[in-house]
Amino acid sequence: MKVKVKRLNDKASLPTRGSDKAAAYDVYACILNEEGEVKIKPHTTVKIGTGLSMAPPEGFFVGVYARSGLSSKEGLRPANCVGVCDEDYRGEYIVAVHNDFDEEKTVKHGDRIAQVILQQRFDMDFEEVEELDETERGAGGFGSTGRA
Repeated sequence: MKVKVKRLNDKASLPTRGSDKAAAYDVYACILNEEGEVKIKPHTTVKIGTGLSMAPPEGFFVGVYARSGLSSKEGLRPANCVGVCDEDYRGEYIVAVHNDFDEEKTVKHGDRIAQVILQQRFDMDFEEVEELDETERGAGGFGSTGRA
């Protein structure tokens, strides 16, 4: 499926995927300051641009997710955990990167900072009702099924 992508800067990298069967495509930091890097203090968030804008096909949006290696090894993840880039958004894709570790981390130009997945959007019509169907689980939540 084709997703139109526009480089907002000639130093921006197009998304890539690590293998032919990978579900997501890596997106890269496009850091244009003199140092070519951004430092993220412990437990803080910095917005990092990708230098790209995209136009997903009609009926789809782009989800922005953490890269498992980056979050588990470096403590860096999208601050909002999952980002949603709507079908009609045409601005730069920016990842708010949060540092979960107790030490300062550095993100350099060209580092993979997140991964994106094309996802189908479903319109919902909300129907207000007096009662919902009964289920065995009912209103139990937050561990009520016995699994942590």
